[in-house]
Amino acid sequence: MQRFQSYIDGEFVDGEARFPSIDPATGKVWAEMPEARESDVDRAVSAAETALYDGPWSKLTATQRGKLLYKLADLVAANAQKLAELETRDTGKIIRETSAQIAYVADYYRYYAGLSDKIEGAYLPIDKQDMDVWLRREPIGVVAMVVPWNSQLFLSAVKIGPALAAGCTMVVKASEDGPAPLLEFARLVREAGFPAGVVNIITGFGPSCGSALSRHPKVAHIAFTGGPETARHVVRNSAENLASTSLELGGKSPFIVFADADLESAANAQVAGIFAATGQSCVAGSRLIVERSVKDKFLAMLKAKAEAIRVGIPSDMATEVGPLATRRQQDHVAALVDRSVESGARLVSGGRRLDGDGFYFPPTILDCDGVASPSLAEEFFGPVLSVVSFETEAEALQLANDTRYGLASGVFTQNLTRAHRLMKGLRAGVVWVNTYRAVSPIAPFGGFGLSGHGREGGLAAALDYTRTKTIWLRTSDDPIPDPFVMR
Repeated sequence: MQRFQSYIDGEFVDGEARFPSIDPATGKVWAEMPEARESDVDRAVSAAETALYDGPWSKLTATQRGKLLYKLADLVAANAQKLAELETRDTGKIIRETSAQIAYVADYYRYYAGLSDKIEGAYLPIDKQDMDVWLRREPIGVVAMVVPWNSQLFLSAVKIGPALAAGCTMVVKASEDGPAPLLEFARLVREAGFPAGVVNIITGFGPSCGSALSRHPKVAHIAFTGGPETARHVVRNSAENLASTSLELGGKSPFIVFADADLESAANAQVAGIFAATGQSCVAGSRLIVERSVKDKFLAMLKAKAEAIRVGIPSDMATEVGPLATRRQQDHVAALVDRSVESGARLVSGGRRLDGDGFYFPPTILDCDGVASPSLAEEFFGPVLSVVSFETEAEALQLANDTRYGLASGVFTQNLTRAHRLMKGLRAGVVWVNTYRAVSPIAPFGGFGLSGHGREGGLAAALDYTRTKTIWLRTSDDPIPDPFVMR
């Protein structure tokens, strides 16, 4: 039984209580986690505020902050396999995915290390005599970061990296469903040499930990990744401290395939887009919108590929789909599939939870053509693909935009002018053309509508963690006239 601790003010500490963590592959307890409550949250936020304004961090130059980020990146790269194994054990993500993803996480820290001393202010050509005016970009303040259980090290890197580059301090709440990799990551933060209080990492439950963090009076900004319903609680809590928010809330992403597409390439991208990470991805291409003339052919290709996928123990490098992260997630996916079939959707493949230990659910395809299926509107966050067909480009665009989400989208076509029309017409923060799930630290990422607001990645993310200060300097030596003396 492994035992983990919170990281607060440069020290590893127990929370007010402890709770068990479940291995999704077996359904059994494998570790104990520290449960942070309000007093722990207050201590962590206070440490972050002290570090921001009074500690050594406040005196570092931007270049020095960048050097610390470079050290952190190197440590992440050196410890990638250990971190990957922890994430696989605690969340059920397969080891071949966690190994590749965490190795790439180091590149995000390197990108923001290099960006640290390139967040610039401005000189304003003001319309007044004898005045110089500058804009300074300063850290927005103490940042509360809340990340979900899927891809915790990646989803925290896209927040921690730009926030540190901007000079902020932070309290990171790891998900109670699989916090081990982030709690272990805290050791690398300490080893890299970040001063105490700059990065604090805790875990706990929503009412006693998440709520206390998001409404804390010393928090200036909240960066949240999760579902819309929890986000509503976060936004309501932010009314207490008037913190700004950036929200990445998942989606119901359309994957459009035209008859002229390279169907083999599109099929491989669709399989990766919905079944990778066991479908537990905010950008999962969960709605296939395929041209009617090739629907049967394309669906047969997908069925064959889906049924050839190896479902198994996540620690095995040969496994292609592992378990869902929690029992309640498995229950949610199974119930939504059943409701969809009851509403008229045709089960093409999969559809029933697998026998045995663990929270397994097979790759599933639902043909929803002509059916008002709940699977087309609700997010599964699991390995389930819903399929509809179209006749015209206009119909494809209408189907794609028929959602309250707007995070990602995919278009497969050989027609360049059509691709450009769809790039403009799709209401989504990311449009992939003839590819899917490509990401980079250089490229901003975020959504519209119920998929949230704000961007992660690129310069835009770092600027979100700053606020501008306007500085006026009068350059004349003449005394300012008395405004109440008539001349």
